[in-house]
Amino acid sequence: MSHLEVPDARLYYEVRGSGPLVVLVGAPMDAQPFEPLADLLATDHTVLTTDPRGIRRSTVADRGADSTPELRADDLSRLIAHLDAGPATVLGSSGGAVSALALTQAHPEQVTTVIAHEPPVTELLEDVEDLRARTEDIVATHRSGDVEGALRKFLLLANLHLPEQIVRQMVDDRDEQATADADYQNDRMMRPTVYWRPDLALLRSVPSRVVIGIGEDSTGQLCDRTSRALADGLGVEPTSFPGGHVGFAEDPKAFAERWRAVL
Repeated sequence: MSHLEVPDARLYYEVRGSGPLVVLVGAPMDAQPFEPLADLLATDHTVLTTDPRGIRRSTVADRGADSTPELRADDLSRLIAHLDAGPATVLGSSGGAVSALALTQAHPEQVTTVIAHEPPVTELLEDVEDLRARTEDIVATHRSGDVEGALRKFLLLANLHLPEQIVRQMVDDRDEQATADADYQNDRMMRPTVYWRPDLALLRSVPSRVVIGIGEDSTGQLCDRTSRALADGLGVEPTSFPGGHVGFAEDPKAFAERWRAVL
């Protein structure tokens, strides 16, 4: 466990194991949910996990500045260079998949394979105008102080169906850190992430292998739609992974087995 100073931020990261470098990254998800998967992969790989800038243990100089995919890609590039263990296989999940794709576009020499697991690239969808309006409504609702309302609107937009007990816990059990992370996600991370449009021509031309992952249980969800649109734009078949949007945390063993088979 350590920190790396980068422009306008201080990144928290963890390193496990030895061997070829693997990077596991989310956004806004921090490093903790990746720990079981990281332990499984660290038997024969060097595994890097990190909190994205502005989230949990990674601090930023200005919490009023946006966390863009380009900035987060630069952070990942600096971490890989700092470890001097690349190039890397990069598994990004959700917003972290957007970060991983941005990294691949900017620094393909640092990425052997990128597995973009359910990236919310809504700009590729036909109903993008409606999705933008609903995203703006989520941000405005959260900023108004209606945290629960914003969460419920987000789940509805993503077509994620969680038990009511879990939703209540997500609202009622938030500590100071979770509240700060949710504020930063809604204020400074969500819009730059979902409004980011991948450069399909560039991604088709990079030497890195680009894999678009979709959870087996994600059918019909927003990130199932965006992932399929991205795969179609790249001219590749999407790759199925166990579980849903966070399948790597739901069943790390099954996910690790599939990850190894894909590679």
